[in-house]
Amino acid sequence: MTNSMTMKRRTFLAGLAATGLIPATMIGARSALAQTAGGILRTPAWPAPTYLNSAISTGGPESFLSPKFYDGLLGYAFGMEPKPSLATEWSVSDDGMTITFKLRDGVKWHDGEPFTAHDVAFTFMEILKVHHGRGKSTFAALESVDTPDDHTAIFNLSKPTPALMRALDSRESPIMPAHLYEGTDIMENPVNTAPVGTGPFKLASYEIGANVVMVKNEDYWHDGYPLLDRIVVQYIADPSTRAAMLEGGQADAIFLNMIPAQDILRLAEQGQFEMTTDGFEAMPSAQQMSFNLDNEILADKLVRHAIAHAIDVNWITQNVWYGMGQPGKSPLHFDQKAYFTTNGVPSYPFNLDRANELLDEAGYPRGADGMRFGLMLDPSPWGTESITASSYIKEVLRQAGIDVTVRTQDFAVFVKTVWTDRAHDLVLYTASMGVDPTIGVHRFYDSNNFNPGVGFSNGSHYSNPQVDELLAAAAVETDEAKRAEQYAEFQRIAYDDLPVIKVTDISMATIANVKVKDHTVDALGALGSMKQVWIEQ
Repeated sequence: MTNSMTMKRRTFLAGLAATGLIPATMIGARSALAQTAGGILRTPAWPAPTYLNSAISTGGPESFLSPKFYDGLLGYAFGMEPKPSLATEWSVSDDGMTITFKLRDGVKWHDGEPFTAHDVAFTFMEILKVHHGRGKSTFAALESVDTPDDHTAIFNLSKPTPALMRALDSRESPIMPAHLYEGTDIMENPVNTAPVGTGPFKLASYEIGANVVMVKNEDYWHDGYPLLDRIVVQYIADPSTRAAMLEGGQADAIFLNMIPAQDILRLAEQGQFEMTTDGFEAMPSAQQMSFNLDNEILADKLVRHAIAHAIDVNWITQNVWYGMGQPGKSPLHFDQKAYFTTNGVPSYPFNLDRANELLDEAGYPRGADGMRFGLMLDPSPWGTESITASSYIKEVLRQAGIDVTVRTQDFAVFVKTVWTDRAHDLVLYTASMGVDPTIGVHRFYDSNNFNPGVGFSNGSHYSNPQVDELLAAAAVETDEAKRAEQYAEFQRIAYDDLPVIKVTDISMATIANVKVKDHTVDALGALGSMKQVWIEQ
Protein backbone atom coordinates (compact mmCIF):
# COMPACT_ATOMS: atom_id res chain seq x y z
CA MET A 1 0.00 0.00 0.00
CA THR A 2 1.62 3.23 -1.11
CA ASN A 3 0.29 6.76 -1.09
CA SER A 4 1.90 10.07 -2.01
CA MET A 5 1.17 13.65 -1.04
CA THR A 6 3.16 16.36 0.65
CA MET A 7 2.74 16.91 4.36
CA LYS A 8 3.06 20.16 6.27
CA ARG A 9 6.06 20.17 8.60
CA ARG A 10 5.69 21.48 12.12
CA THR A 11 8.14 23.18 14.42
CA PHE A 12 9.43 20.07 16.15
CA LEU A 13 13.00 20.53 14.92
CA ALA A 14 13.06 24.01 16.36
CA GLY A 15 11.86 22.58 19.65
CA LEU A 16 14.69 20.07 19.63
CA ALA A 17 17.11 22.84 18.85
CA ALA A 18 15.89 24.73 21.88
CA THR A 19 16.65 21.71 24.06
CA GLY A 20 20.16 21.48 22.64
CA LEU A 21 19.53 18.16 20.91
CA ILE A 22 19.93 19.71 17.46
CA PRO A 23 21.78 22.95 16.69
CA ALA A 24 19.34 25.54 15.37
CA THR A 25 21.81 26.48 12.62
CA MET A 26 21.62 22.94 11.25
CA ILE A 27 17.90 23.24 10.56
CA GLY A 28 18.25 26.24 8.28
CA ALA A 29 21.36 24.84 6.67
CA ARG A 30 19.54 21.80 5.29
CA SER A 31 17.86 23.74 2.47
CA ALA A 32 21.26 24.63 1.02
CA LEU A 33 22.22 20.98 0.55
CA ALA A 34 21.48 18.72 -2.36
CA GLN A 35 18.05 17.12 -2.25
CA THR A 36 19.49 13.63 -2.10
CA ALA A 37 21.68 14.27 0.93
CA GLY A 38 21.09 15.35 4.48
CA GLY A 39 18.20 15.89 6.81
CA ILE A 40 17.22 14.88 10.30
CA LEU A 41 15.10 11.78 10.71
CA ARG A 42 12.88 11.81 13.79
CA THR A 43 11.22 8.64 15.02
CA PRO A 44 9.44 7.80 18.28
CA ALA A 45 9.74 4.35 19.80
CA TRP A 46 9.18 2.39 22.99
CA PRO A 47 10.55 0.86 25.15
CA ALA A 48 13.89 2.53 25.71
CA PRO A 49 17.00 0.37 25.28
CA THR A 50 19.02 -1.21 28.03
CA TYR A 51 22.15 -1.25 25.86
CA LEU A 52 23.08 0.36 22.56
CA ASN A 53 24.32 -2.73 20.78
CA SER A 54 22.65 -5.97 19.73
CA ALA A 55 25.72 -8.13 20.30
CA ILE A 56 24.73 -8.58 23.93
CA SER A 57 20.97 -8.03 23.72
CA THR A 58 18.59 -9.23 21.03
CA GLY A 59 15.80 -6.99 22.31
CA GLY A 60 13.92 -4.85 19.83
CA PRO A 61 15.32 -1.47 20.97
CA GLU A 62 18.90 -2.68 20.58
CA SER A 63 18.17 -4.42 17.28
CA PHE A 64 17.02 -1.14 15.76
CA LEU A 65 19.85 1.03 17.11
CA SER A 66 22.88 -1.22 16.76
CA PRO A 67 23.09 -1.35 12.94
CA LYS A 68 23.43 2.42 12.80
CA PHE A 69 26.56 2.34 14.99
CA TYR A 70 28.06 -0.98 13.92
CA ASP A 71 28.62 -2.89 10.68
CA GLY A 72 28.36 -6.60 10.03
CA LEU A 73 30.50 -8.72 7.75
CA LEU A 74 27.65 -8.84 5.23
CA GLY A 75 24.45 -7.13 4.23
CA TYR A 76 21.50 -8.76 2.48
CA ALA A 77 19.62 -7.70 -0.62
CA PHE A 78 15.98 -8.64 -1.06
CA GLY A 79 15.72 -12.41 -1.12
CA MET A 80 18.47 -12.55 1.54
CA GLU A 81 21.17 -12.47 -1.11
CA PRO A 82 24.47 -11.62 0.67
CA LYS A 83 26.26 -8.43 -0.28
CA PRO A 84 29.54 -6.91 0.93
CA SER A 85 29.90 -4.86 4.07
CA LEU A 86 33.00 -5.24 6.24
CA ALA A 87 33.75 -8.34 4.20
CA THR A 88 34.35 -7.68 0.52
CA GLU A 89 34.77 -11.32 -0.55
CA TRP A 90 33.93 -14.69 0.95
CA SER A 91 34.23 -18.34 0.02
CA VAL A 92 32.94 -21.57 1.54
CA SER A 93 34.95 -24.77 1.26
CA ASP A 94 33.43 -27.73 -0.56
CA ASP A 95 32.82 -29.59 2.69
CA GLY A 96 31.20 -26.53 4.29
CA MET A 97 33.66 -26.57 7.18
CA THR A 98 35.68 -23.47 6.39
CA ILE A 99 34.53 -19.96 5.44
CA THR A 100 37.12 -17.39 4.40
CA PHE A 101 36.35 -13.68 4.52
CA LYS A 102 38.46 -10.96 2.92
CA LEU A 103 37.98 -7.81 4.94
CA ARG A 104 37.68 -4.22 3.84
CA ASP A 105 40.87 -2.16 4.09
CA GLY A 106 40.99 1.35 5.51
CA VAL A 107 38.04 1.03 7.89
CA LYS A 108 38.33 2.87 11.20
CA TRP A 109 36.49 2.63 14.45
CA HIS A 110 34.76 5.80 15.62
CA ASP A 111 37.73 6.48 17.91
CA GLY A 112 40.14 6.36 14.97
CA GLU A 113 41.63 2.93 15.63
CA PRO A 114 41.92 0.61 12.60
CA PHE A 115 39.47 -2.24 12.11
CA THR A 116 41.21 -5.62 11.69
CA ALA A 117 40.49 -9.33 11.53
CA HIS A 118 41.25 -9.54 15.23
CA ASP A 119 38.04 -7.59 15.88
CA VAL A 120 36.11 -10.21 13.91
CA ALA A 121 37.65 -13.14 15.78
CA PHE A 122 37.09 -11.55 19.17
CA THR A 123 33.49 -10.60 18.38
CA PHE A 124 32.44 -14.07 17.35
CA MET A 125 34.39 -16.13 19.85
CA GLU A 126 34.16 -13.96 22.95
CA ILE A 127 30.92 -12.02 22.55
CA LEU A 128 28.42 -13.54 20.11
CA LYS A 129 29.00 -17.18 21.10
CA VAL A 130 28.79 -16.28 24.78
CA HIS A 131 26.45 -13.33 25.33
CA HIS A 132 24.20 -13.10 22.29
CA GLY A 133 20.67 -14.48 22.84
CA ARG A 134 20.77 -16.50 19.61
CA GLY A 135 24.52 -16.79 19.18
CA LYS A 136 24.97 -19.91 21.26
CA SER A 137 22.80 -21.81 18.79
CA THR A 138 23.71 -19.99 15.58
CA PHE A 139 27.46 -20.25 16.10
CA ALA A 140 27.57 -23.51 18.06
CA ALA A 141 29.70 -25.16 15.36
CA LEU A 142 32.14 -22.25 15.09
CA GLU A 143 35.25 -23.62 16.79
CA SER A 144 37.77 -20.92 15.98
CA VAL A 145 38.55 -17.92 13.79
CA ASP A 146 42.01 -17.77 12.24
CA THR A 147 43.49 -14.38 11.34
CA PRO A 148 46.52 -14.96 9.08
CA ASP A 149 46.66 -11.23 8.39
CA ASP A 150 44.75 -8.08 9.34
CA HIS A 151 42.32 -8.43 6.45
CA THR A 152 41.54 -12.15 6.44
CA ALA A 153 39.26 -14.03 8.84
CA ILE A 154 38.84 -17.79 8.46
CA PHE A 155 35.92 -19.45 10.24
CA ASN A 156 36.61 -23.06 11.23
CA LEU A 157 33.47 -25.11 11.82
CA SER A 158 33.04 -28.48 13.47
CA LYS A 159 30.03 -29.13 11.22
CA PRO A 160 28.46 -27.43 8.22
CA THR A 161 26.08 -24.69 9.40
CA PRO A 162 23.65 -23.59 6.68
CA ALA A 163 22.16 -20.78 8.78
CA LEU A 164 25.45 -19.06 9.56
CA MET A 165 25.77 -17.26 6.24
CA ARG A 166 22.37 -15.67 6.86
CA ALA A 167 23.37 -14.36 10.27
CA LEU A 168 26.23 -11.98 9.48
CA ASP A 169 24.49 -8.61 9.18
CA SER A 170 24.88 -5.64 11.50
CA ARG A 171 21.78 -6.45 13.52
CA GLU A 172 22.41 -10.13 14.08
CA SER A 173 26.20 -10.04 14.33
CA PRO A 174 27.58 -6.53 14.79
CA ILE A 175 31.39 -6.47 14.80
CA MET A 176 32.64 -5.00 18.07
CA PRO A 177 35.93 -3.21 18.87
CA ALA A 178 38.27 -5.76 20.45
CA HIS A 179 40.60 -3.04 21.71
CA LEU A 180 37.82 -1.70 23.96
CA TYR A 181 36.41 -5.04 25.15
CA GLU A 182 39.41 -7.31 25.70
CA GLY A 183 40.18 -7.92 29.34
CA THR A 184 36.89 -6.45 30.53
CA ASP A 185 33.59 -7.74 31.85
CA ILE A 186 31.73 -7.77 28.53
CA MET A 187 28.29 -7.18 30.01
CA GLU A 188 29.48 -4.33 32.25
CA ASN A 189 31.68 -2.59 29.69
CA PRO A 190 30.75 1.12 29.40
CA VAL A 191 31.01 0.87 25.59
CA ASN A 192 27.70 -0.97 25.75
CA THR A 193 25.98 2.36 26.26
CA ALA A 194 28.59 4.56 24.56
CA PRO A 195 29.04 2.74 21.24
CA VAL A 196 32.25 2.88 19.27
CA GLY A 197 31.59 1.20 15.96
CA THR A 198 32.57 1.34 12.31
CA GLY A 199 29.02 2.23 11.23
CA PRO A 200 27.58 5.26 9.46
CA PHE A 201 26.44 7.07 12.60
CA LYS A 202 28.11 8.05 15.84
CA LEU A 203 26.45 8.63 19.17
CA ALA A 204 25.82 12.33 19.75
CA SER A 205 23.89 12.03 23.00
CA TYR A 206 22.03 9.46 25.04
CA GLU A 207 19.55 10.45 27.70
CA ILE A 208 18.57 7.23 29.44
CA GLY A 209 14.91 6.47 28.92
CA ALA A 210 14.36 9.64 26.89
CA ASN A 211 16.25 9.76 23.59
CA VAL A 212 19.17 8.64 21.49
CA VAL A 213 20.68 11.13 19.03
CA MET A 214 23.02 9.92 16.31
CA VAL A 215 25.21 12.10 14.12
CA LYS A 216 26.72 11.42 10.71
CA ASN A 217 30.08 9.63 10.74
CA GLU A 218 32.12 11.89 8.47
CA ASP A 219 34.84 9.23 8.15
CA TYR A 220 32.58 6.38 7.15
CA TRP A 221 34.25 3.92 4.80
CA HIS A 222 31.42 4.03 2.26
CA ASP A 223 32.13 7.27 0.40
CA GLY A 224 29.17 9.62 0.22
CA TYR A 225 27.26 7.94 3.03
CA PRO A 226 25.36 8.32 5.24
CA LEU A 227 23.03 10.84 3.64
CA LEU A 228 21.26 11.91 6.81
CA ASP A 229 22.87 14.39 9.16
CA ARG A 230 21.19 12.98 12.23
CA ILE A 231 18.74 10.42 13.53
CA VAL A 232 16.77 11.34 16.63
CA VAL A 233 14.97 8.52 18.44
CA GLN A 234 12.60 9.67 21.16
CA TYR A 235 11.20 7.18 23.67
CA ILE A 236 7.51 7.88 24.14
CA ALA A 237 5.54 5.46 26.31
CA ASP A 238 2.08 6.31 25.05
CA PRO A 239 1.32 4.71 21.67
CA SER A 240 -1.38 7.22 20.78
CA THR A 241 1.14 10.00 21.31
CA ARG A 242 3.57 8.28 18.95
CA ALA A 243 0.86 8.03 16.30
CA ALA A 244 -0.09 11.68 16.83
CA MET A 245 3.53 12.73 16.41
CA LEU A 246 3.67 11.13 12.99
CA GLU A 247 0.28 12.43 11.94
CA GLY A 248 1.03 15.92 13.23
CA GLY A 249 4.43 16.21 11.54
CA GLN A 250 6.50 15.95 14.72
CA ALA A 251 7.98 12.66 13.56
CA ASP A 252 8.99 11.45 10.11
CA ALA A 253 8.62 7.68 10.29
CA ILE A 254 7.67 4.87 12.62
CA PHE A 255 9.33 1.50 12.34
CA LEU A 256 8.76 -2.00 13.70
CA ASN A 257 5.03 -1.58 14.45
CA MET A 258 5.77 1.05 17.07
CA ILE A 259 2.17 2.27 16.83
CA PRO A 260 -0.93 0.09 17.04
CA ALA A 261 -1.91 -1.76 13.90
CA GLN A 262 -5.17 0.15 13.53
CA ASP A 263 -3.21 3.43 13.43
CA ILE A 264 -0.80 2.04 10.84
CA LEU A 265 -3.70 1.02 8.61
CA ARG A 266 -5.55 4.29 9.17
CA LEU A 267 -2.56 6.50 8.40
CA ALA A 268 -1.65 4.40 5.37
CA GLU A 269 -4.93 5.55 3.81
CA GLN A 270 -3.84 9.18 4.07
CA GLY A 271 -1.94 10.56 1.12
CA GLN A 272 1.02 11.96 3.06
CA PHE A 273 2.14 8.56 4.33
CA GLU A 274 3.21 5.28 2.83
CA MET A 275 3.30 1.86 4.43
CA THR A 276 5.40 -1.16 3.49
CA THR A 277 5.77 -4.63 4.89
CA ASP A 278 9.01 -5.09 2.95
CA GLY A 279 12.35 -5.07 4.73
CA PHE A 280 11.60 -7.71 7.37
CA GLU A 281 12.96 -10.82 5.66
CA ALA A 282 15.69 -11.15 8.26
CA MET A 283 13.18 -10.76 11.07
CA PRO A 284 9.94 -12.71 10.69
CA SER A 285 8.44 -11.96 14.07
CA ALA A 286 5.81 -13.56 16.24
CA GLN A 287 3.94 -13.00 19.45
CA GLN A 288 4.11 -16.02 21.70
CA MET A 289 3.47 -17.02 25.29
CA SER A 290 6.00 -19.15 27.16
CA PHE A 291 5.34 -21.26 30.23
CA ASN A 292 7.81 -21.49 33.10
CA LEU A 293 8.07 -25.26 33.36
CA ASP A 294 9.80 -24.99 36.74
CA ASN A 295 6.33 -24.11 38.08
CA GLU A 296 4.87 -27.48 39.12
CA ILE A 297 1.41 -26.53 37.84
CA LEU A 298 2.68 -25.54 34.41
CA ALA A 299 4.96 -28.57 34.27
CA ASP A 300 1.79 -30.59 33.65
CA LYS A 301 1.18 -30.83 29.90
CA LEU A 302 -2.56 -31.14 30.47
CA VAL A 303 -2.56 -27.68 32.05
CA ARG A 304 -0.64 -26.22 29.14
CA HIS A 305 -3.02 -27.81 26.64
CA ALA A 306 -5.97 -26.45 28.61
CA ILE A 307 -4.57 -22.93 28.56
CA ALA A 308 -4.01 -23.21 24.81
CA HIS A 309 -7.65 -24.21 24.29
CA ALA A 310 -8.80 -21.30 26.47
CA ILE A 311 -7.05 -18.64 24.36
CA ASP A 312 -8.53 -17.71 21.00
CA VAL A 313 -5.46 -16.82 18.95
CA ASN A 314 -7.71 -15.93 16.01
CA TRP A 315 -9.38 -13.27 18.17
CA ILE A 316 -6.04 -11.81 19.23
CA THR A 317 -4.77 -11.76 15.64
CA GLN A 318 -7.86 -9.91 14.41
CA ASN A 319 -8.54 -7.61 17.36
CA VAL A 320 -5.07 -6.88 18.73
CA TRP A 321 -3.00 -7.15 15.54
CA TYR A 322 -5.88 -5.98 13.28
CA GLY A 323 -5.25 -8.82 10.89
CA MET A 324 -1.60 -7.88 10.31
CA GLY A 325 -0.44 -11.46 10.57
CA GLN A 326 -1.80 -14.99 10.89
CA PRO A 327 -2.86 -16.99 13.96
CA GLY A 328 0.02 -19.09 15.25
CA LYS A 329 -0.08 -22.78 14.39
CA SER A 330 3.47 -24.01 14.88
CA PRO A 331 6.78 -23.12 16.54
CA LEU A 332 7.89 -21.83 13.11
CA HIS A 333 6.69 -18.66 11.38
CA PHE A 334 4.52 -19.11 8.29
CA ASP A 335 7.08 -17.04 6.34
CA GLN A 336 9.71 -19.71 6.99
CA LYS A 337 8.14 -21.33 3.97
CA ALA A 338 10.75 -24.00 3.32
CA TYR A 339 10.11 -25.63 6.70
CA PHE A 340 6.77 -24.45 8.12
CA THR A 341 4.06 -27.11 8.24
CA THR A 342 0.81 -27.89 10.00
CA ASN A 343 0.74 -31.50 8.78
CA GLY A 344 0.49 -33.63 11.89
CA VAL A 345 1.15 -30.65 14.15
CA PRO A 346 -1.31 -30.59 17.10
CA SER A 347 -3.83 -27.76 17.11
CA TYR A 348 -5.65 -26.13 20.01
CA PRO A 349 -8.89 -24.59 18.74
CA PHE A 350 -10.62 -22.19 21.10
CA ASN A 351 -12.82 -24.34 23.33
CA LEU A 352 -13.48 -23.33 26.94
CA ASP A 353 -15.38 -26.54 27.65
CA ARG A 354 -12.36 -28.58 26.61
CA ALA A 355 -10.07 -26.33 28.66
CA ASN A 356 -12.16 -26.92 31.76
CA GLU A 357 -12.26 -30.68 31.14
CA LEU A 358 -8.47 -30.84 30.90
CA LEU A 359 -7.99 -28.81 34.07
CA ASP A 360 -10.37 -31.13 35.93
CA GLU A 361 -8.45 -34.12 34.54
CA ALA A 362 -5.17 -32.56 35.69
CA GLY A 363 -6.50 -32.51 39.26
CA TYR A 364 -7.21 -28.83 39.72
CA PRO A 365 -10.88 -28.49 40.74
CA ARG A 366 -12.49 -25.11 41.24
CA GLY A 367 -12.45 -23.71 44.76
CA ALA A 368 -15.26 -21.89 46.55
CA ASP A 369 -14.36 -18.72 44.66
CA GLY A 370 -14.51 -20.54 41.35
CA MET A 371 -10.75 -20.38 40.85
CA ARG A 372 -8.45 -23.39 40.46
CA PHE A 373 -5.08 -21.67 40.94
CA GLY A 374 -3.36 -18.37 40.27
CA LEU A 375 -0.65 -17.42 37.79
CA MET A 376 1.45 -14.33 37.09
CA LEU A 377 1.51 -13.08 33.48
CA ASP A 378 4.35 -10.78 32.41
CA PRO A 379 3.65 -9.01 29.09
CA SER A 380 6.52 -7.38 27.23
CA PRO A 381 6.36 -3.57 27.03
CA TRP A 382 7.79 -3.75 23.47
CA GLY A 383 5.04 -2.13 21.40
CA THR A 384 1.49 -2.26 22.76
CA GLU A 385 0.17 -5.59 21.59
CA SER A 386 1.39 -7.86 24.38
CA ILE A 387 0.01 -5.59 27.08
CA THR A 388 -3.29 -5.31 25.20
CA ALA A 389 -3.53 -9.07 24.62
CA SER A 390 -2.74 -9.77 28.26
CA SER A 391 -6.04 -8.16 29.31
CA TYR A 392 -7.91 -10.56 27.05
CA ILE A 393 -5.89 -13.55 28.29
CA LYS A 394 -6.56 -12.61 31.92
CA GLU A 395 -10.31 -12.55 31.30
CA VAL A 396 -10.57 -15.72 29.24
CA LEU A 397 -8.40 -17.73 31.65
CA ARG A 398 -10.62 -16.52 34.50
CA GLN A 399 -13.47 -18.28 32.70
CA ALA A 400 -11.42 -21.46 32.92
CA GLY A 401 -10.88 -20.94 36.64
CA ILE A 402 -7.34 -19.55 36.45
CA ASP A 403 -6.76 -16.34 38.39
CA VAL A 404 -4.21 -14.36 36.37
CA THR A 405 -2.37 -11.32 37.67
CA VAL A 406 -0.89 -9.12 34.94
CA ARG A 407 2.38 -7.48 35.92
CA THR A 408 3.67 -4.65 33.73
CA GLN A 409 7.27 -3.46 34.02
CA ASP A 410 9.76 -1.43 32.04
CA PHE A 411 11.73 -3.39 29.47
CA ALA A 412 14.95 -3.89 31.43
CA VAL A 413 13.09 -5.09 34.53
CA PHE A 414 10.86 -7.31 32.38
CA VAL A 415 13.88 -9.07 30.84
CA LYS A 416 15.57 -9.48 34.22
CA THR A 417 12.41 -10.80 35.86
CA VAL A 418 11.85 -13.45 33.22
CA TRP A 419 15.27 -14.52 31.98
CA THR A 420 17.55 -13.76 34.94
CA ASP A 421 15.45 -14.05 38.09
CA ARG A 422 12.99 -16.50 36.47
CA ALA A 423 10.31 -15.03 38.73
CA HIS A 424 7.49 -15.58 36.24
CA ASP A 425 4.79 -18.07 35.33
CA LEU A 426 3.56 -16.93 31.91
CA VAL A 427 5.38 -14.47 29.66
CA LEU A 428 3.88 -12.86 26.56
CA TYR A 429 6.25 -11.20 24.10
CA THR A 430 7.19 -10.66 20.48
CA ALA A 431 10.40 -12.11 19.12
CA SER A 432 12.21 -12.67 15.86
CA MET A 433 11.84 -16.19 14.52
CA GLY A 434 14.94 -15.68 12.38
CA VAL A 435 15.54 -15.85 8.67
CA ASP A 436 16.41 -19.48 9.39
CA PRO A 437 14.92 -21.51 12.28
CA THR A 438 18.42 -22.13 13.63
CA ILE A 439 18.81 -18.41 14.23
CA GLY A 440 15.49 -17.57 15.85
CA VAL A 441 13.45 -20.62 16.81
CA HIS A 442 16.03 -23.01 18.30
CA ARG A 443 16.77 -20.72 21.22
CA PHE A 444 13.30 -21.26 22.71
CA TYR A 445 13.35 -25.07 22.50
CA ASP A 446 16.96 -26.30 22.68
CA SER A 447 17.75 -27.41 26.24
CA ASN A 448 21.33 -26.25 25.71
CA ASN A 449 19.95 -22.73 25.35
CA PHE A 450 18.55 -22.65 28.87
CA ASN A 451 20.81 -19.82 29.89
CA PRO A 452 19.56 -17.68 32.80
CA GLY A 453 20.65 -14.10 32.34
CA VAL A 454 20.38 -14.20 28.54
CA GLY A 455 17.18 -12.55 27.36
CA PHE A 456 14.85 -14.31 24.92
CA SER A 457 16.53 -17.66 25.34
CA ASN A 458 14.90 -20.90 26.59
CA GLY A 459 13.05 -19.23 29.44
CA SER A 460 10.62 -22.14 29.69
CA HIS A 461 13.44 -24.45 30.79
CA TYR A 462 12.10 -26.91 28.22
CA SER A 463 14.09 -30.09 27.71
CA ASN A 464 13.31 -32.95 25.35
CA PRO A 465 16.28 -35.02 24.13
CA GLN A 466 14.44 -35.94 20.91
CA VAL A 467 13.88 -32.26 20.13
CA ASP A 468 17.50 -31.47 20.95
CA GLU A 469 18.61 -34.19 18.55
CA LEU A 470 16.34 -32.96 15.75
CA LEU A 471 17.45 -29.35 16.14
CA ALA A 472 21.11 -30.32 16.23
CA ALA A 473 20.69 -32.37 13.07
CA ALA A 474 18.73 -29.68 11.22
CA ALA A 475 21.33 -27.06 12.11
CA VAL A 476 23.96 -28.87 10.03
CA GLU A 477 21.89 -30.69 7.41
CA THR A 478 22.70 -29.53 3.89
CA ASP A 479 20.10 -31.72 2.14
CA GLU A 480 17.03 -29.47 2.04
CA ALA A 481 14.52 -32.33 1.82
CA LYS A 482 15.99 -34.02 4.90
CA ARG A 483 16.14 -30.72 6.71
CA ALA A 484 12.47 -30.01 5.98
CA GLU A 485 11.48 -33.38 7.43
CA GLN A 486 13.60 -32.80 10.54
CA TYR A 487 11.84 -29.51 11.13
CA ALA A 488 8.45 -31.09 10.42
CA GLU A 489 9.06 -33.71 13.11
CA PHE A 490 10.33 -31.01 15.48
CA GLN A 491 7.11 -29.03 15.01
CA ARG A 492 4.97 -32.09 15.69
CA ILE A 493 6.78 -32.97 18.92
CA ALA A 494 7.35 -29.49 20.28
CA TYR A 495 3.78 -28.36 19.69
CA ASP A 496 2.51 -31.40 21.57
CA ASP A 497 4.88 -30.69 24.47
CA LEU A 498 3.81 -27.03 24.14
CA PRO A 499 6.37 -25.13 26.24
CA VAL A 500 5.39 -22.13 24.10
CA ILE A 501 2.04 -21.13 22.60
CA LYS A 502 2.40 -19.33 19.28
CA VAL A 503 -0.20 -16.54 19.33
CA THR A 504 0.33 -14.58 16.11
CA ASP A 505 2.81 -14.75 13.27
CA ILE A 506 3.17 -11.00 12.70
CA SER A 507 3.39 -9.09 9.45
CA MET A 508 5.67 -6.17 10.42
CA ALA A 509 5.31 -2.74 8.85
CA THR A 510 7.06 0.58 8.37
CA ILE A 511 5.00 3.73 7.94
CA ALA A 512 6.67 6.97 6.91
CA ASN A 513 5.97 10.41 5.59
CA VAL A 514 6.40 10.34 1.81
CA LYS A 515 9.26 12.83 2.21
CA VAL A 516 11.37 10.07 3.77
CA LYS A 517 13.10 8.37 0.87
CA ASP A 518 14.83 5.00 0.52
CA HIS A 519 14.04 3.74 4.02
CA THR A 520 13.46 0.20 2.72
CA VAL A 521 15.97 -0.83 0.08
CA ASP A 522 16.96 -4.34 1.13
CA ALA A 523 16.02 -7.33 3.24
CA LEU A 524 16.93 -5.54 6.48
CA GLY A 525 14.89 -2.37 5.98
CA ALA A 526 14.91 -0.22 9.11
CA LEU A 527 16.91 -2.91 10.89
CA GLY A 528 19.85 -2.05 8.68
CA SER A 529 22.18 0.93 8.77
CA MET A 530 19.78 3.43 7.15
CA LYS A 531 22.83 5.05 5.59
CA GLN A 532 20.92 5.49 2.31
CA VAL A 533 17.92 7.31 3.82
CA TRP A 534 17.34 10.94 2.89
CA ILE A 535 14.56 13.45 3.39
CA GLU A 536 13.09 15.47 0.56
CA GLN A 537 13.14 19.15 1.36
